[in-house]
Amino acid sequence: MPADFLTPDRQPVIIAARRTPVCPVNGALRSLRAHELLAPVLAALVADLALDPDSVADVVIGNAVGGGGNVARLALLEAGLPVSVPGITVDRQCGSGLDAIVLASRLVAAGGSPLYLAGGVESTSTAPLRAHRKDDGGPEFYRRAQFVPHSFGDPDMGVAAETVAAEYGVGRERQDDFALASHRKALAATREGYFAGELVPLETPAGTVTSDGGPRRGLTAAVMARFPAAFVPGGTVTAGNSCFDADAASAVVITSLARARELGVPDAMLVLGTATSGVAPQLLGIGAVPAAAEVLATAGVAADELDLVEFNEAFASQTLACLDQLEIDPERANLDGGALALGHAYGASGAVLVTRLLAQARRMGTPGALGLAMISMAGGMGTAALLQYGRLRP
Repeated sequence: MPADFLTPDRQPVIIAARRTPVCPVNGALRSLRAHELLAPVLAALVADLALDPDSVADVVIGNAVGGGGNVARLALLEAGLPVSVPGITVDRQCGSGLDAIVLASRLVAAGGSPLYLAGGVESTSTAPLRAHRKDDGGPEFYRRAQFVPHSFGDPDMGVAAETVAAEYGVGRERQDDFALASHRKALAATREGYFAGELVPLETPAGTVTSDGGPRRGLTAAVMARFPAAFVPGGTVTAGNSCFDADAASAVVITSLARARELGVPDAMLVLGTATSGVAPQLLGIGAVPAAAEVLATAGVAADELDLVEFNEAFASQTLACLDQLEIDPERANLDGGALALGHAYGASGAVLVTRLLAQARRMGTPGALGLAMISMAGGMGTAALLQYGRLRP
């Protein structure tokens, strides 16, 4: 795909990306609310590029289970950005962080060379309790929002993961092996320092949090095999081959190729294409497949031409099913581990995928390297983004 896919003033590029540590719910980040997770990431991005804060056109942030009130605006002000910078919060559940970046890229493609901060945040630990108002005015608490009409069944995530496993023939042993590999890859990446450049340390009352809290050293195949079915009696989806809820924030700086050159940044990830699709809600975990297929077909890129793939590992069953359908070797995906090891911070997870792709592309250092970020989400949807690494100056 040529670098002049769009004119330089309309070609979206990602020039920086940062994230907090991803920590299990009620873990090391349990005391921080969503804006307190996100604000240090926004401040770090501005500092990394020595940006004029007034040059930020908008802050676009995904969030899934927060308390509303536009966390993007709250966080940007907490980060010290000027009051002239607005903010918008978007919700496409698990895809919110990636969709925020997609939205910002489309705004760049509209022209004018604006500069955006875009990403996602989730403080699952401090998410508000939810309740419907009953006829007598009292609260009726509920665990999660309704995603589709009841006529569709509105399946829970774990039940849908079992349905996908059965529909696409993804067995228990394969799920366990994939989950175990995710932990081992994440542990290896931590040892090698692969996450160091993207992490923003967070101050908490208990001390500074500097690393991810999820990857488990003690997991073995034998341990994985002992987990019982978690959602359906006699099923294959367990706590071991499913992600855990987490707290995190992640964001990128996205602007036009022309603006990036003006800023003098050395390299970038060009946004070559994006797509969002819907699927049957009962098979919600497969939602990324049509989105990824569309974006690859539009760009004329075959799956085997991809150099890097980041897919949100909500469940091993649906991750493997999606990769199989797209004919992507699972060993080529999530090179440094995924949500099965790191955790799934709903609204932040899609942005974490993009942050990981930029870090991996820079580590690889190959101009023209192609990366695919994709995520499936509640309600039966999926979003994908095709990116290409390029050097903007020697």
